[in-house]
Amino acid sequence: MKATLEDLPRKLEGVDVVEWLVIDDGSTDDTSAVARGCGVDHVVSIPRNRGLASAFSTGLAACLECGADVIVNTDADNQYSAADIPKLVAPILQGRAEMVIGERDIAGIEHFSFLKKCLQKLGSSVVRSLSHTDVGDAPSGFRAISRSAASRLNVFSEYTYTLETIIQAGQNGISIVSVPIRINGKTRPSRLVKSIPSYVKRSVLTMFRIFLIYRPMRVFLLMASICGFFGLLLGLRFLFFFLTGDGAGHVQSLILTALLLGSSLGFFVLALLADLIAVNRRLLEKTNWRLGQIEERLAQFESNHIGADRS
Repeated sequence: MKATLEDLPRKLEGVDVVEWLVIDDGSTDDTSAVARGCGVDHVVSIPRNRGLASAFSTGLAACLECGADVIVNTDADNQYSAADIPKLVAPILQGRAEMVIGERDIAGIEHFSFLKKCLQKLGSSVVRSLSHTDVGDAPSGFRAISRSAASRLNVFSEYTYTLETIIQAGQNGISIVSVPIRINGKTRPSRLVKSIPSYVKRSVLTMFRIFLIYRPMRVFLLMASICGFFGLLLGLRFLFFFLTGDGAGHVQSLILTALLLGSSLGFFVLALLADLIAVNRRLLEKTNWRLGQIEERLAQFESNHIGADRS
């Protein structure tokens, strides 16, 4: 982590103040002490390890409380080149995007196996499809986020935030762009990717869960359509045999038809209920965001009022 901190800038063009914040996610290597020794402005210590996604959420909340207008996230293993932070921040400062993802040259990363490179590209293409964005490197943790976008992100996953936040941002209309970035040499094995099969399984489950949260009606209507289609086919099959006098030998088709059509109806009802819940969730998210905006304005008003009284 010390090498990562040493590379971080203290001044950025277009930014008045640059402050550092470190999340100590229940580490056992004196992360907090090292961070303070390196002059870190804010250190948030979590008593026990809660995982990358939780640490990211904690960091966003802490940055918002500190009044950050632009938040830059990077990993402690110094994987990403801090010299490219101005590239990340520029689109936000120019008003072209609310979230900027650092895009690595996956094909040129020597310590990535051929299988991992293929999976990275496949995963990014799936995320692009689900989020309706043009993100080239979805698993990249090197990103910049505006205050407005950060206040609207809610991470549900306990595993990783990278895929989830992109899908969530795309579904919520948060503008995203990618910029090419460089990486440093590998310093240690990944603590997130224990094995390729495990990473793929968890990533797929995360993507499905987020899509189910934000587009539940589409998912359940698809299931209803599949069950209804096959149920209808089996029903027509039974009807054919029944009309030709051989219906008694195909009663099992009739039973399966009833089960499939009943399941189709059940999924249709679930689609309606899930859509109502999704609408309610969006309203709650907007209400929560507006309450945050009101609290910030009240805090600013009180600060200005106290300052005026003192003068």
